[in-house]
Amino acid sequence: MITTLIGKTFLKAYNEKYKKNYSAKEFFAEEYFELFFNHPKYMQWITNSPFVQMKSGQKPEKLSVEERQEKLQNLFAKVESEVPDASFAIGFPASEAKEYASTSGLVSDVFIETKQEDVYFSWIGSGLGIGVAGGYNLLINDAAITLETYEGWKYYRTYLNDATLEKLRGNQINSWNGQWLTYKLSRKFNVDFDFSTLEAEDIFKVENALIEVNTVKWSNLFFSLSNLYPERTLNAYIYSLGQTNKTIGFIPIYLKAGKKLIEVFKQLFHTDLPFNNKDFQSLFGMYINRACELGNIGLHALRPDNLKKYMEEGKNPSFKKEEDNLIYQSYKTWLIAMLSKNKKEILQYTEELAKILVAYANDGTKTDKRNFIKEKLLQYSVKLNFLNSLEVLLKDIDEENKLKIKELRDDAYLMNDEECKYLVTLLKFDFSYYNK
Repeated sequence: MITTLIGKTFLKAYNEKYKKNYSAKEFFAEEYFELFFNHPKYMQWITNSPFVQMKSGQKPEKLSVEERQEKLQNLFAKVESEVPDASFAIGFPASEAKEYASTSGLVSDVFIETKQEDVYFSWIGSGLGIGVAGGYNLLINDAAITLETYEGWKYYRTYLNDATLEKLRGNQINSWNGQWLTYKLSRKFNVDFDFSTLEAEDIFKVENALIEVNTVKWSNLFFSLSNLYPERTLNAYIYSLGQTNKTIGFIPIYLKAGKKLIEVFKQLFHTDLPFNNKDFQSLFGMYINRACELGNIGLHALRPDNLKKYMEEGKNPSFKKEEDNLIYQSYKTWLIAMLSKNKKEILQYTEELAKILVAYANDGTKTDKRNFIKEKLLQYSVKLNFLNSLEVLLKDIDEENKLKIKELRDDAYLMNDEECKYLVTLLKFDFSYYNK
């Protein structure tokens, strides 16, 4: 099972880094159990596992040290005497596997021998799952990433044990992993961080009755991982374990797409500082389910989700609020990154065309020209309609600008339909920006 594989990758790296020689069971007993379960607040809740099966009158937060040790021994006994199932081997099929229960994942009728060590590896691997918004976790078989994730465990435990944070929820290790890894690998990481730092970074949501870890948007995690590996492709196993297990499967993550967007943004706006900000990074990326439907997570998946209504639903942009400028910059960056022409050429090209269209639309007192640009030319449905609109424009535009419009027509003719849609959407944004 993938949790077992991740656990093995981690423990090998851990033993090498810290000069240890732990077996999986030893690490589980001396490190994992001590951090995750030997406290009034758990870091992880595994349904039906010995740690959550309470005797009459027992509650996790009221257990004595002896009672918690008893639950650890119950797990050991299960591993030694029972066929592994999801109640004590994380990510394995449920015990009614022969009936292919809805709560089981990766069920097979092929017998696979499971060693006792593999069960403990599965716990370790499950604790390294990286939670993202949408209810999914990622497992990435990379030693450096697993070690970075592990380093965050002690901080989550410290906060759970902090008497001043008694309202902090437990059992959120995967959400914490996502936030920790995103922050630790970001350019804003400060070794002297404290709880207030993390609250300001929106890692925690603090309310009167409850404090909890927010789940991070996958694009934030993506950009942080791209700081670690600017050119790498990582394979992530994407899943959700709960009352019903959900498995998306193995999805490649093309981290160089993050580098490409940052480079394009820097060319456009002569800075990359907004990419240090989680709020700006979160403007990129469609919903995780939709992103995975593409078959990989790269430049296509990083399309700003709200851009769809401008590309496909006919909405025209406006610049009424200050934050609209940053939204415009993120949309423009992605659209230019998706076009195959030289990025500097595209920048000058679309801006020049937008200014020509603005001058045309504002020529005279009637609104017919403005309406033609906004409601006909820049409302893309199919390439043929756009080319026909350009022909109409050519008959009416002044001689000075005809050459540029002809160049646009010729370029659009040679583009595929998808690229033409990106170009027209980019023109729509530049037109609205310069018109404003």
